[in-house]
Amino acid sequence: MRSMRFIDEVDIQVRSGKGGDGCVSFRREKFIPKGGPDGGHGGQGGHVLIRSDGGINTLAHYRGAKHFKAQDGDSGSGREKNGRAGRDMVLKVPVGTLIRTLEGRQIIADLREEEQEVLIVRGGRGGLGNSHFKTSTNRSPRYAQKGGEGVELNLRMELKLLADLALVGMPNAGKSTLISTVSGARPKVADYPFTTLAPQLGVVEIGEKSLVLADIPGLVERAHRGKGLGIHFLKHIERAKALVHLVDLSQCLEEYEAFERYVTVRRELSCYSSSLEEKRELICLTKVDAVSEETVEKYRCFFTRQLKKNVLPISAVSGTNIRRLKNLMLQML
Repeated sequence: MRSMRFIDEVDIQVRSGKGGDGCVSFRREKFIPKGGPDGGHGGQGGHVLIRSDGGINTLAHYRGAKHFKAQDGDSGSGREKNGRAGRDMVLKVPVGTLIRTLEGRQIIADLREEEQEVLIVRGGRGGLGNSHFKTSTNRSPRYAQKGGEGVELNLRMELKLLADLALVGMPNAGKSTLISTVSGARPKVADYPFTTLAPQLGVVEIGEKSLVLADIPGLVERAHRGKGLGIHFLKHIERAKALVHLVDLSQCLEEYEAFERYVTVRRELSCYSSSLEEKRELICLTKVDAVSEETVEKYRCFFTRQLKKNVLPISAVSGTNIRRLKNLMLQML
């Protein structure tokens, strides 16, 4: 069976149900020649709600259907029978979905927890029947109230994945291989750039504790201007508590070349959002199994001198420092 395409941003239109009209009616029974008003009230129109669901991981099912309407309330009838309320329209979205108004970009809700529910538009009120308007001076009201109209709203839904840490780096830096090694995730892995076309999530077990790791498609220079794939997915990094920055040693001939790759990615993060630049970071030199130990040490020392940070050489293939990496990731949280 073909997997559902990853969609993380959709525009939709929602409309609540119209309230049912109140009824104008009078009792007509044998031996009661002057029966009073008995018109029932209209039913409440259905509301539109959005609920987060942990079993959904994409907004793809909203890509085709763009209009969602709750049910109208039924009108009231004689003998003081009230109309039935309209059914609510409940839209299910992945955990981590941000709901905005399409026009003003005003945030309506940020669904960060499972089974979190928010009322988007309220259904129209039901109209009152003529039985409600009977008074001592007006015993036979011949009017009833119309039901309230439903409310229409254009929305933009944006999915931002909820992960503890995010893997960042240039294409083919080893992110997919690493997440498949340390977690149960099974992303596509190949020796050419952009094998990751959508973010991947994996749960990393460390003793009795665990963390959620996100694999973000590789970043290239000018990604913040739309080049490559990364700009479309940078928003998924915003909610991560920290970053694991991977730099591939196997593609570099000199230390400054590897360092320039690191600087390029950092620049793109900064251009997209200052909040990404300020996140805590663990730097890993990857694919160390493909180069000599002397080369690895030379690169590690160069990075340490430039950044004044600890740098960890790793290999997802040979398992070099993978256990230490998992412990360091846990410490960052």
